Amino acid sequence: MSDVLSFTDLRVRFRTEDGTAEAVRGVTFGVAPGEILAVVGESGSGKSVTAMSALGLLPRTAEVTGRIELDGAELSEQDLRRVRGKDIAMIFQEPMTSLNPVFTIGWQLVEAIRLHRDTSAAAARERAVELLDLVGIPEPRRRLKHYPHQLSGGQRQRVMIAMALACEPKVLIADEPTTALDVTVQAEILALLRDLRDRLGTTILLITHDMGVVADLADRVVVMYRGEVVEQAAVDDLFRAPQHEYTEALLAAVPRLEIGEGEESEPAEPVLAVEDLVVNYGNQRAVDGVSLRIDRGEVLALVGESGSGKSTVGKCVARLLTPAEGRVVLNGQDISRLPARRLRPLRRNIGIVFQDPGSSLDPRMSIADSIAEPLRLHRIARGRELDKRVDELLDAVELGASRRQRYPHELSGGQRQRVSIARALALEPELLIADEPTSALDVSVQDAVLELFQSLQARLNFSCLFISHDLAVVNLLARRVAVMHRGRIVEQGDRAQVLGDPQHEYTQRLLAAAPVPDPARQRERRLAG
Repeated sequence: MSDVLSFTDLRVRFRTEDGTAEAVRGVTFGVAPGEILAVVGESGSGKSVTAMSALGLLPRTAEVTGRIELDGAELSEQDLRRVRGKDIAMIFQEPMTSLNPVFTIGWQLVEAIRLHRDTSAAAARERAVELLDLVGIPEPRRRLKHYPHQLSGGQRQRVMIAMALACEPKVLIADEPTTALDVTVQAEILALLRDLRDRLGTTILLITHDMGVVADLADRVVVMYRGEVVEQAAVDDLFRAPQHEYTEALLAAVPRLEIGEGEESEPAEPVLAVEDLVVNYGNQRAVDGVSLRIDRGEVLALVGESGSGKSTVGKCVARLLTPAEGRVVLNGQDISRLPARRLRPLRRNIGIVFQDPGSSLDPRMSIADSIAEPLRLHRIARGRELDKRVDELLDAVELGASRRQRYPHELSGGQRQRVSIARALALEPELLIADEPTSALDVSVQDAVLELFQSLQARLNFSCLFISHDLAVVNLLARRVAVMHRGRIVEQGDRAQVLGDPQHEYTQRLLAAAPVPDPARQRERRLAG
């Protein structure tokens, strides 16, 4: 069968102040009817630029050459307005920034339907209810009145899929549709996409850096590197026998949930003890009686889906929140209700690495100033001594002093996360709180950041509360694991026991939902489940 969507010798250049930058070079591939084709590669490889070019969504600084065909006919600029949303639709990576926060879900769905169909508002509204029901939104008629902020991340992504399906497109482009989602929600979204292909015959172009998602969903894979296609193959062939060295490196970088034996260790004096912690948000109990401990030099992973309360626990430990009940004991001292004046000198013992360094680093400060700020605030160093300490930290996170005057926007995502780690470790804290520090990173960048984290933790022996929904990353880093569900810890213990032989049904469900980077095994798990 001929391809529904095809790219032939596609080239995309961007005009910049420093000249022309070529983002895509001679890309050629096609997507067959009813096929799920995954385009993979690290940030900057050109995969999203390639997909955006099919919809004419690139900025005016872009120069596009080559052929883009839909059903064998070349798409011209005049065709794009007619085709966009009707024949080719797109699911964007972050639904919170793609959905309009000032309009209800229903209004936005009705607008998308009426834009391409000659139909009444009432008929479009009924179609919106059908679409929300199709993508698994409970009580779809009531949800039409809700705004995006009233939905969970998974529900917002389902709304984005419903909007993309509004006019029954021939091709659905899904750009990192599950990047920031928990494993259970991710599994639901992947099952939904697979069902749409099987039930409606939808052709899907999937853009992702998650090789577990590729193994679970794709029929065929295109690998891009530095703007070029370096390999194309059926998904089983690619995972079994990759031909290009970059594909080999990409697959080797994927963390795998292979459980080894547990580590025997004597209980030590805890750096952190959380006792019967309770946090209320209005009338809702977000954290309900949580207790845990972290020994000196230990990494404890706190896992669970969005809304389970794990980040709220992290905020209480950092004293960014004050609990309603319970205690947070740091080095034997209860800090849960200390006033700000007494708390300030103790804060130097706690470092925090956030999920998104792009929003946690001040864009107006150079990276040297960002790293130096906690040292200045706590009056640890000044002048040449301060500069020397900053350079040492930049070397420790393998960035080098030559980058000290750069600003966050001049660095890649992985480099910005290294700056965040350097800043968090500047005061040599005894406890590091790492809240989803690698969830938004490409697999190869994630691998480098995790290797750096392990190296620093072994050398500096800091304790760490590692908050994550990625069980393979948890398996790599943590000695013990605590599992949260609906504000409570339902299981905790040695990593090998919790991940290898889980006792609670929720932990079992989490492990079953995590895709493995092996198409054959993933199919077996799906059939067995």
